[in-house]
Amino acid sequence: MSFLFYFSIILSILATILYQLFQKLTSASANPAVALTATYITALILTLVTLPLIFPLKKDLLSELKQLNWASFALAVSLIGLEVGFLLIYRSGWRISIAAIFVNVAATVLLVVIGIVAFREKVTLVNAIGILVCILGLIMVNWKK
Repeated sequence: MSFLFYFSIILSILATILYQLFQKLTSASANPAVALTATYITALILTLVTLPLIFPLKKDLLSELKQLNWASFALAVSLIGLEVGFLLIYRSGWRISIAAIFVNVAATVLLVVIGIVAFREKVTLVNAIGILVCILGLIMVNWKK
């Protein structure tokens, strides 16, 4: 396994933890649109400053932009939904220890179906059992006493 294999998963885990923490800690009195605008302005600046150092352009910027497809722009819509969704989740009283796992397991189960139908991915018996355990876990995590 390569460095990238391990680094990418560790980075994603760390970023997810920080994402949830910072969403939970966002001021409840802040207007969500203003909070997200500040978030995206900061992200834009950091992207423009740091990413070219890590991923230098192979061609000029216009040529690179022409390589994009609709998914790069549709991703923005999903990001706004994700940001607003989690902001509202925490403002409505969900616990940080439950909300993220609920959303991630539910999304993962749906992505399994999408993977099978849209991308012809295969699910083994062991995968299917794991998926059922996740669904059972989702039920248990939200079980009311």
